[in-house]
Amino acid sequence: MAEGPVGGGGTGGGRRRAVPAAAGKPPSRVRMSAAQRREQLISIGRQLFAERGFDATSIEEVAARAKVSKPVVYEHFGGKEGLYAVVVDREVRALLDRITTALTAGHPRELLEQAALTLLGYIEEETSGFRVLVRESPLMSATGNFSSVMNDVAHQVEHILGAEFKTRGYDPKLAELYSQALVGMVALTGRWWLEVRKPRKETVAAHLVNLAWNGLSHLEAKPTLITSRGR
Repeated sequence: MAEGPVGGGGTGGGRRRAVPAAAGKPPSRVRMSAAQRREQLISIGRQLFAERGFDATSIEEVAARAKVSKPVVYEHFGGKEGLYAVVVDREVRALLDRITTALTAGHPRELLEQAALTLLGYIEEETSGFRVLVRESPLMSATGNFSSVMNDVAHQVEHILGAEFKTRGYDPKLAELYSQALVGMVALTGRWWLEVRKPRKETVAAHLVNLAWNGLSHLEAKPTLITSRGR
């Protein structure tokens, strides 16, 4: 009786034998979709812009890290300026969304605490994104950088302070000045903390609020956040 193929799947019920891969042949890479490639390039661009800034970053290096040719980057973004604009726009929206979502308190002191903690949390968790935002670029207008985000936040704080000033009999026209001062203090401290990372963010926020709320003449020796008390 003639034999069938070794390990064949005929009436003999034998199992198929796995065919070994050709020796030395590398596994084939899964081809990225256009959307996946775009996200990869944005991620690489974000990291490079954070490390080196706009001027010192090149399309050649973006392409090299992504293991693609330069025309692929140009196809997606038109050039370095286009990639940078997309990266900055994403970071601006991400930071503003975080802060807008966090500003829920009715009391001005808690509001300041929320703004400070949210900004410091963003710096801690999205360090590369924050570095991109605080690096000034001649390409970006006043509507696409860190200053524009802080101005948007200050306008939100202004409305809350204005209502508080009216209640207390203060001039509500000064709410804009105070909101810019408070948000600016938090923003500049955040840029400093980006490099030092000490003390921890909760302590930094507590001292910021201590200065803003109590003033230099009424500083508490060991300030704490009222939102964290009792936990």
